Amino acid sequence: MTVVKRMAIGGAVTAVLVATFLLYARPDFIVQLANQVWACF
Repeated sequence: MTVVKRMAIGGAVTAVLVATFLLYARPDFIVQLANQVWACF
C-alpha cells in the first residue's frame, strides 16, 4: 500500500469520526434521528 493511499484512508476515517462526533454533540439531532428510526416500526 502506498503512502498516498494510506494517508487518504486515514484522512477519510478521521473525517468520518469528526463528523460523527459533531453530530452527537447536538442532542436535538440525536432525538430527531431516534424519532425517525422509531417511526419505521
